[in-house]
Amino acid sequence: MNEQDLFYILALQRVEGVGDIMAKKLLSHCGSAEEVFKTKTTQLAAIDGVGATLLKNLKDKSVFEKANQELAFLKANAIKTTSFLDQDYPERLKHCFDGPLLLFQSGNIDLKNKKIISIVGTRQITAYGIEFCRKFISDLAPLNPIIVSGFAYGVDIVAHQLAIEFQLQTIGVVAHGLNQIYPKTHKKYVAAVEQNGGFMTEFWSTTNPDKENFVRRNRIVAGMSEATIVVESADRGGSLITANMANDYNRDVFAVPGRVTDKYSQGCNNLIKTQKANVLTSAADLVYILNWDIQQDSKPVQKQLFVTLDDDEQKVYDYLLKTGKELMDIIALRCDFPIYKISGMLLNMELKGVIRPLPGKLFEAI
Repeated sequence: MNEQDLFYILALQRVEGVGDIMAKKLLSHCGSAEEVFKTKTTQLAAIDGVGATLLKNLKDKSVFEKANQELAFLKANAIKTTSFLDQDYPERLKHCFDGPLLLFQSGNIDLKNKKIISIVGTRQITAYGIEFCRKFISDLAPLNPIIVSGFAYGVDIVAHQLAIEFQLQTIGVVAHGLNQIYPKTHKKYVAAVEQNGGFMTEFWSTTNPDKENFVRRNRIVAGMSEATIVVESADRGGSLITANMANDYNRDVFAVPGRVTDKYSQGCNNLIKTQKANVLTSAADLVYILNWDIQQDSKPVQKQLFVTLDDDEQKVYDYLLKTGKELMDIIALRCDFPIYKISGMLLNMELKGVIRPLPGKLFEAI
């Protein structure tokens, strides 16, 4: 997108009464944002939803001054801007009818990797939530997914930090302009996030982190991701809104179950109970349901001379060495493990390079 196109799209965004959906209608009809301002009123009036008030607002010349000011900010701060028509706009977000007209980005975001998941949850994350996030992200790391979250307190910042720790790209979708950081206490994480991914927003530099902006932000988190994972949530909260949006966009949703007496497991348990989310107990659950190809999509990892297996993994490995290839259900039965546990163990062992999957849900030792 060249500077002139960006200028007119920015101006269109400042027209009162023009939201993302209406802007896309106008662009589709006129061909470009510049042509929207040049098209005759009689022709614009024929577009569904365009009334007298909007026609009058399109004549407001002050929008060009505002567009110039924002354009100057974007250029001065090396902010990358993509429109929903651009090739590097998040692919899945293009299919959301209410997806943002423009996205502003800082850092080193690279969306060539299509494995994008969002991790959300309570701002009051517990030790249980932290432990799950660490195990989940570390197990997924060889598959090199992009981790998206909202850079908020709790689950969000833990997800970003763990993504960085395990050398994964991470994207913080924020509810304000890129001239500031919220919460301010998270400024210390900005450099690391930008080095390992970056920040994304639809909001201008003049926009503060007002309450209503967080709900709008959540649709980007849900819409750009292949799946949304809710780690912990009370019976109400922003993460549940994100999960509902993901469902509306026909995305997979996963929730980490918890004890029925735990406050911050109620939201997750309810998502599972009402069949709005898949149960997530390990990385293997997500890999299986999303049908990710481990062999083709994993990071190239130097083969280890000495692989450390825990006692349970060693038991499974010894069994496969003795018997050769075997069905997962039979492995669980003979090694005396529940099926939900064996699936996670087999994934971990596969990622360690000590076993390999075969057609028909068979596994063998390497």
